[in-house]
Amino acid sequence: MTVPDVPAGRGSSERAAGDQVSAEQLSLGRRLRQPRTLVSILVPILVLVLLVVSLPGFRLDRLPGLILGANPLLLLAALLAYYAGFPLRGLRWRLILRTASTEVSTRDSTEIIFISWLVNCVVPAKLGDIYRAWLLRLNFAVSLSRTLGTVFIERIFDLFAIVLLGLAAGFWSFRSGMPREVQIIFGLGFGVVVLLALGLFTLRNFGRRLMDVFPVPARVVELYERFEEGVFGIGRRQIPVLGFLTVCIWATEAARLYLVVLALGFSDVRLGMSGAAFVAFAASLLTAIPLTPAGLGFVEGAVVGLLTAVYHVPSDQALAITIVDRAISVLSVVALGSLVYVLSPKTKGRSTGPEPGGLADGMAGAPSPAGGGGPAI
Repeated sequence: MTVPDVPAGRGSSERAAGDQVSAEQLSLGRRLRQPRTLVSILVPILVLVLLVVSLPGFRLDRLPGLILGANPLLLLAALLAYYAGFPLRGLRWRLILRTASTEVSTRDSTEIIFISWLVNCVVPAKLGDIYRAWLLRLNFAVSLSRTLGTVFIERIFDLFAIVLLGLAAGFWSFRSGMPREVQIIFGLGFGVVVLLALGLFTLRNFGRRLMDVFPVPARVVELYERFEEGVFGIGRRQIPVLGFLTVCIWATEAARLYLVVLALGFSDVRLGMSGAAFVAFAASLLTAIPLTPAGLGFVEGAVVGLLTAVYHVPSDQALAITIVDRAISVLSVVALGSLVYVLSPKTKGRSTGPEPGGLADGMAGAPSPAGGGGPAI
């Protein structure tokens, strides 16, 4: 199904010939029923269980008591700290979208991001990022490829922040001596920054030229140009603002883990804010691996491994910290996100009028609702 391209706020009826996506292709229920989705969830859980029970000194019978003994007020503070990041993400994406000539409210962008987080938590391959662009396309009649460019550059901001803030937190946390495991993580982090910088440089300076060198269909060139507009539409004056918002967003991630550790109140754990930030950022880097939903298996294994091997936390306490932290960052999103998914008109495309199945021609030339900002929901 070909989706027309109508940039918000321009009143144009031009079509993006390559913006092809269907509601059925991105159906969450359909994805959840696919065998590979079930395998991507069950296999990491099985591997993680086998890894955990093999840890020295691990006692499964102690785990429930360790978790149930947590301070509820501090757990609530951890939950609030984590969810404070979503409006910040919504504001940041709104500012990036504005550079791509798309106007939405912070409330709308936050709602769409939260729904996409649900998708990333239950299906692999980072489908939530594509689903986010599709939801915006569905409700505000904008270019799908250009919107994907804004999501891409947002992820670049996140990766730079994770690596740089993680390196800073690690240097502070291990200023008296750096374990070998941390040196390896530092090396990987530095490599990620270099690769990202080289990738952006190549895309910005040679991407369009490569399109001219190789025989590429015209509609692919058009899609790439729209994607590039979304990626590089940000002006130099906006970078400090977006960078500041990104730092604030990832500070909420570090605060969440730190408050979880405080809530559990383990006397053997001496993590500190810098240590919590380092572990949180190192784990977040692994969510970029699109093999499992929300990095399932990779993240839990990394957090338990860092806590036990680097910070010498007893294995059962490390697992308790990991379970509670992931309950907040993943399970709560699945629970609340499912409710939002069912209730939100955004998933039904009500903002634009036609149903998802009628996107092919029904949105051609359709104006953006409420002047491009969408209704307050």
